Amino acid sequence: MRKTLLFLTIVGVVSACGSKTEQQAAVGPYPTTKTVNQVDTLSGVAVADPYRWLEDDTAKETADWIAKENDVTFGYLKSIKFRDAIRERLGELQNYERFTAPVKHGEYYYYSKNTGLQNQNVVYRKKGENGTDEVFLDPNTFSTDGTTALAGASYTQDGSLVAVLIQEGGSDMRKAVVLNTTDKSVIGDTLKYLKFTGISWKGNDGFYYSSYDRQNKGKQVGALTQYHKLYYHKMGTPQTSDQMIFGGEKTPRRYIGGGMTEDQRYLVIAAATKTTGGELYIQDMKAKNSKLVTIVGNFDNDHNIVDNDGSKLIIQTNLNAPNGRIVAVDAANPGVENWKDIVPETDVAMVGVTTAGKKMFVEYLKDASTQVKQYDYNGKFERDITFPTIGSAGGFNGEQGDKEVYYTFTSFTTPTSIYKYDIASGKSTLFAKPNVDFNGDDYEIKQVFYNSKDGTKIPMFIVHKKGIELNGKNPTLLYAYGGFGVSLSPNFQTSRLVWLENGGVFAQPNLRGGGEYGEKWHDAGTKMNKQNVFDDFIAAGEYLISQKYTSSNYLTISGGSNGGLLVGATMTQRPDLAKVALPAVGVMDMMRYHKFTSGAGWAYDYGTADDSKEMAEYLLKYSPVHAVKPGVAYPATLVTTADHDDRVVPAHSFKFAAALQANHVGNNPVLIRIDTKSGHGSSNLSKALDMIADQYSFAYYNMGVEPPQTKKTM
Repeated sequence: MRKTLLFLTIVGVVSACGSKTEQQAAVGPYPTTKTVNQVDTLSGVAVADPYRWLEDDTAKETADWIAKENDVTFGYLKSIKFRDAIRERLGELQNYERFTAPVKHGEYYYYSKNTGLQNQNVVYRKKGENGTDEVFLDPNTFSTDGTTALAGASYTQDGSLVAVLIQEGGSDMRKAVVLNTTDKSVIGDTLKYLKFTGISWKGNDGFYYSSYDRQNKGKQVGALTQYHKLYYHKMGTPQTSDQMIFGGEKTPRRYIGGGMTEDQRYLVIAAATKTTGGELYIQDMKAKNSKLVTIVGNFDNDHNIVDNDGSKLIIQTNLNAPNGRIVAVDAANPGVENWKDIVPETDVAMVGVTTAGKKMFVEYLKDASTQVKQYDYNGKFERDITFPTIGSAGGFNGEQGDKEVYYTFTSFTTPTSIYKYDIASGKSTLFAKPNVDFNGDDYEIKQVFYNSKDGTKIPMFIVHKKGIELNGKNPTLLYAYGGFGVSLSPNFQTSRLVWLENGGVFAQPNLRGGGEYGEKWHDAGTKMNKQNVFDDFIAAGEYLISQKYTSSNYLTISGGSNGGLLVGATMTQRPDLAKVALPAVGVMDMMRYHKFTSGAGWAYDYGTADDSKEMAEYLLKYSPVHAVKPGVAYPATLVTTADHDDRVVPAHSFKFAAALQANHVGNNPVLIRIDTKSGHGSSNLSKALDMIADQYSFAYYNMGVEPPQTKKTM
């Protein structure tokens, strides 16, 4: 079933650039940010919001503030003499050919390739595995600045048509265009205002997609996206006549996904009000006068239909199994009471199931590293799939008739490689391996387990050059996420190599709130347990300092989105822990996050200020915007956000930066970098490298470190 829904022994590693007054560029003056007399009472709790006006992303006053802040920030960044050398090295390391695994549609195998520094990956195809490569779609031609991207593609089963999702300027909003794959001609009209959606074809006649209310045309970044709707678009008809299948005011849900099973028998609908837990429905499309049937009618657990074998449904669930299990049930009587285990829960977290050749490939996480086991559709275990080392694998996704399937494998020092897997024999063959200007053998990866504040053991990966001296002076980048059941496993990023080859340490702890140890681990970092996440992160920094990997003067903390909240909360609770803080696109206003876009859907993890006085007081205590105190010396901080971020709206970062600049004391700069034509993640490769270069340069500079490698180009 093809799924369409959603770092040698080194001497002189670092050198100080002189005393603080010698090396620190002057900052500012910061722009004057006006305050307003805005106080809300939320569940009986008075909450001051002096920067409320910055929420209006359409106002000229806000635009003027952004321009002034960027002038100060980029003026500071330009004064860092090794900034250009870091950007150049990032480009050199990134400049290698990268592929995705090929997938067969009709007569062709389709895959994406980037020659190195292309802003967007190009879609290629070839007839058969040994055919001649040809460009099918080149998103780099979609816009003059490379900020328009291909955000997804769904092919009909015969491969004759493809619906492509187009993303502009990093926004979560999408357009959909249907192409004839033979001549790439456009078929029908462009569909607009799609968000948080996949596309699933029903034969060649039409497809299912999800969108929010049509009147929300994305003109205002923070506009509330409240009711998701599942539509069916019939080819040859205008979008205005598309049939709403599920959602809307009668069944209000914030997230809805729908699609057909591979055999085109069942329509499957998943619906949720929050990012965790959801309903599950099916409709037998081959039965006369069939109606939508409820399988799960509550939001208490997570469920996913893996595939069907005739009328037998195979479902992954964490109902009565926090670590996950797989059950089977007949579609005629699909209620939970009829579910039968075929792959029972184990003491290791099951994080995903894919299928190919009528086999299930079940992915587990063992201490945050991938394990994959192969089962048949009756749950009979067939084999463990072996990988080169600890790392992360993904893929194993194909159709029931496939004899072979592709998967990817990566680790911190292993570039993402593609393997071809023979389903019957279990033999893996290397299909494609990138050639990166980097020798992984020069680096050491270790996993440690440290104690958090309450004694809980937390795993952490540490990567650095072999033979590093533990003298407390190694620039260390501590990165984490800690939320929404998201698991951080070993992965390869060329941008990180710049940090490593300059003698730095990279550390990635697996905090509570993630999914590395199942739903119990996730729940231990939600709502009134959210402080556990911050305590885990603080303890990770303290461990690195105690073991002399680094010291507070050489520690940088980093995270994005929910990880941006993590950095914001950590630096306001423990401003002495790290020298540098890099909160990116963070959820910083915990009292109002649910008032923007689809933020209310994050309430399972956070709770809201509207829930109760107890919850409001808890949120207010750690909310980064509100936790900033006058007269405190905060770390050197570079807040990053983007003007098109319609997921975590930039007002979060605006308010946090304004509060820091108004209250912070000392010489450390507190700046905000606001990208343009980008969203919740950069809109193209060039912008992404620019941002990383600025973050690394800012971090090195404020730690008093001149990266050794940059001296070669200066």
